[in-house]
Amino acid sequence: MIGNEQVAKQISELMLEYGARLDESIILVMENCPEDEFKRYRMAAGRILGEMLLEIMNPLYAKHPDLKPAGLI
Repeated sequence: MIGNEQVAKQISELMLEYGARLDESIILVMENCPEDEFKRYRMAAGRILGEMLLEIMNPLYAKHPDLKPAGLI
């Protein structure tokens, strides 16, 4: 994964921001759309969040453990 710690820190911050924004979008859909649309959207957003965690964040934090936020699995 990314060796440059400064770039890794920026990527970590972006991934956390994007994850939070996706969480917000799930709540928005839940509060304003029919349940079937919400369930489909939640599944799609969950896949994106999972991919971000497995393919970007976990490898990044394996190389730079000091960047991993407390409480992140």
